Amino acid sequence: METMYKAADKKEGRIAKTIEEQTSKLPSDVFLWASVGVMSAALILQLARQKHMSLFLGQWAAPFLLFGIYNKLVKQHGHDKTEKA
Repeated sequence: METMYKAADKKEGRIAKTIEEQTSKLPSDVFLWASVGVMSAALILQLARQKHMSLFLGQWAAPFLLFGIYNKLVKQHGHDKTEKA
């Protein structure tokens, strides 16, 4: 049996609202440059034969890009449209 949810049933929690308010203040390219930075650092460490640290830093590139996407979505859509300010 499918449950139908109304828009009013889907509200952001207090923590999510706070995170959205804070992350929307950052420019989206901060996350892109953070990703490029950790990829560059990972490459340098790989060339310096520091493989474990290189892999650790290299794994942060994708989360930074995902944070950038989240940031962009928050700026475009913000909090629930159903809530009153």
